[in-house]
Amino acid sequence: MDKRLHIVGGGMAGSEAAWQAANMGVEVVLHEMRPEVETFAHQTGNLGEMVCSNSFRSDDHEQNAVGLLHWEMRAANGLIMQMAQKHRLPAGGALAVDRDPFAESVTQALMEHPNISVEYGEITELPNEGTWIFATGPLTSAKLGEAIQAETGSERLAFFDAIAPIVYAESINMDVAWMQSRYDKGETEEEQKAYLNCPMTKDQYEAFIDALMAADKTEFHEGETAGYFDGCLPIEVMAERGRETLRFGPMKPVGLTNPHDPDNKPYAVVQLRRDNALGTLFNIVGFQTKMKYGAQTEVFKMIPGLQDASFARLGGIHRNTFLNSPTLLDDQMRLKSRPNIRFAGQVTGVEGYVESAAMGLLAGRLAAAELLGKDLKTAPQDSAMGALIHHITGGAEAKTFQPMNVNFGLFRPVEGLKGGRRGRKDRYKAYTDRAKVVFQEWLDGQS
Repeated sequence: MDKRLHIVGGGMAGSEAAWQAANMGVEVVLHEMRPEVETFAHQTGNLGEMVCSNSFRSDDHEQNAVGLLHWEMRAANGLIMQMAQKHRLPAGGALAVDRDPFAESVTQALMEHPNISVEYGEITELPNEGTWIFATGPLTSAKLGEAIQAETGSERLAFFDAIAPIVYAESINMDVAWMQSRYDKGETEEEQKAYLNCPMTKDQYEAFIDALMAADKTEFHEGETAGYFDGCLPIEVMAERGRETLRFGPMKPVGLTNPHDPDNKPYAVVQLRRDNALGTLFNIVGFQTKMKYGAQTEVFKMIPGLQDASFARLGGIHRNTFLNSPTLLDDQMRLKSRPNIRFAGQVTGVEGYVESAAMGLLAGRLAAAELLGKDLKTAPQDSAMGALIHHITGGAEAKTFQPMNVNFGLFRPVEGLKGGRRGRKDRYKAYTDRAKVVFQEWLDGQS
């Protein structure tokens, strides 16, 4: 009998699952189709490559659910959080990383682990034997996707995901733009100046919206009816919801003062976040787009300060797939029809790098425990990880199931606390305090 754990997909979830299982003493085979089989979004063959944003979002583990998830993953000796911290970039209160060194470090750590071997090539079927985790992410290959669809007996749910463009720093006009985090957030001066800001007047904003709405965009093929995930909407879709939508979203001007013109408040502000440690690349925050390449360069150069911008990467859009996990997976993340197979990462219906890696962490531990003959329960429901897995494997309404970021709305209430906005700070702190206790107890029970 094959006592190895096979993991398909070397993204955030697969890499974390391999690390966790290997550290528990299980022999792991990590299957990765890149670089032999390329995807629309990936640029390298590295494991743990970041293809969209370079941010793991808020690192606040007392008032933010994703920050709490960071805390839990660190407590569990998570590889993704270790390497994110090692290659951290200034980003105010967010955890942003230098994406290429980050992926290179993840790859090196997995390659050097004595219990992990990496095999390159595409897996196209669901195996009948052995212990497997499929963590193929939103860019699951067509052949494997067909095999999953055939097994589940239903149409795969799908939505469209978009990527934001990246600009060369040297091409940004700093006589117009300035460095500042919103509300000067951050403990150090470097963090307080982590974002590059491009201001717009009302006329400039209105002209930008007009150009955005009129630009040539990628059209979907006939029969493609998937929608968008609200956490990663293309800017054109946001603009279609109302001309002021962007001013209350990624282009909001609050908490910022233009040192070039301190007496006049910008009508809108485009923010860019450093994308590498050298500070030579910046990504345009919240500017996921489905505009065609030629239209992107024309429209984005209308942004003050970016009139001479050179782009290291333009934005794009791709199809994203996920399972109807409430009907297909048990609380151990196993496919009900084939218990030898687990799923992890975005394909399970979580959204975001952190959530994907967390589901990989959990799947890796659960699968390893099973191979070692141990009875390991899933993460406690009152932890961030447990709240998320409970939601996707039974807490969510199957008929309306859509990808979900971790948030405090998934947590069971803490009795005796005020509701509404007035009591929110105390309530969030109570959630995080309780989560840390139960998660640490869960970890301690495995030692």
